[in-house]
Amino acid sequence: MPFKKFASDDIFYNVIKTYPNIQVDVYNSQTYLQNENLVPGVFAPSVPCVPTGYVSLYEMNVDRNQSETGLIYPFIVKNGTLSNFKTISTTQFVEGFQYGDIISSSYPLSASITREYWPQGAGMLVKTPSGWTLTAGHPRRHLYALENVLNYNKYLSYHYAFSSSLGDKAEQQMALISIPSIFYGAGIKKGTVDLKFYISGSLIGRLQDSLQNGELIQTTGSGYAQSQGSGSTAGVVLYNQGFIILTGSWALENGVTRNYQGGPPLQPSSWIFFGTGIGGHESTSGGEIPPGTLLSSSFRMEFEGTQYVPTITMFANADKAELNYSNNPTYLVHSQSMIPSTGSYIYVEPQLTIKNTVQTPYPDPTGSFKKITYISKIGVYDNMGNLIGIASTATPVKKTEDLDYTFKLKLDF
Repeated sequence: MPFKKFASDDIFYNVIKTYPNIQVDVYNSQTYLQNENLVPGVFAPSVPCVPTGYVSLYEMNVDRNQSETGLIYPFIVKNGTLSNFKTISTTQFVEGFQYGDIISSSYPLSASITREYWPQGAGMLVKTPSGWTLTAGHPRRHLYALENVLNYNKYLSYHYAFSSSLGDKAEQQMALISIPSIFYGAGIKKGTVDLKFYISGSLIGRLQDSLQNGELIQTTGSGYAQSQGSGSTAGVVLYNQGFIILTGSWALENGVTRNYQGGPPLQPSSWIFFGTGIGGHESTSGGEIPPGTLLSSSFRMEFEGTQYVPTITMFANADKAELNYSNNPTYLVHSQSMIPSTGSYIYVEPQLTIKNTVQTPYPDPTGSFKKITYISKIGVYDNMGNLIGIASTATPVKKTEDLDYTFKLKLDF
């Protein structure tokens, strides 16, 4: 097998910027990502080993037979390198494990979009046997963590202000939708956020960041919603951090209330209840309502992420008068003896005849002999001679001594 070294101008490194489209649908306390429903497996209830609407990191334990082999899991042996998992504290690592002990974690690691909802006031909404109760305290810790970045973005829109004449986010009725970065990559593309609110399958309201400044403006509504909220700002988007804050509390229906909190009191449909059932947190109503509670409302969220894909482009050259000999047995005339002649003082390898594959309309005589090979695969090796990749052509490429080819190989990381 002939080897050729890549020259300095045969390898190029680039980064491709892409904008993958993400669609999330929510209905009946179930989240569906990219229109994918639950796929039952042969050995597991779910093939990817995560619920619908979740993203599985590394895609480990796909349809794995847990009863026979168990799940794959990561592990570390405690030794002098002091390697550890982020989920284990320094105190646990020092006091809870001896040198030589195995520290294990679990797969699959998954991520999902979550929603938090807070009613009017600074307390926390908790569910009790008698219903939902507002307790004292400051449970909006995820929101307070965004206070600085919200105020920083005031130059884009005053709706970002944590506290202003438009409202105080520490006390006003609102919802926070958190999108993990695995969904969007380096950031959410401006102008692509699109939220749609459906009642019984009919679109009653739509929010878009049409000005590309983070404001979610109601651009579409039907009937009552059109007259009430058209052109109004119902929230803001933090593009780089992956958060959507919804504060629009105007009713999208006239005189109709629905069960957005899993119990009384019933509430009118509004943007602060967008995504109810999307997945939740201990202080939220979203995700805690049982299936069958809210069958009339459904939601769709669309946006484009920003992904930077490193690529490497390699040019493999097959120059003239090169790569015209093959180690493939079919390259030689059949039935030739390949046994060398040996004696006390000699070792002579036989002169092997190459099969003439020049096309001719006559069986005899054949056409003028030419050394012809057919390139079907290109192997890529590292500096140590290890095969690290194989590129295959769609059909074998005929290579004669008077022709040269350049094969373009492209790999995304």
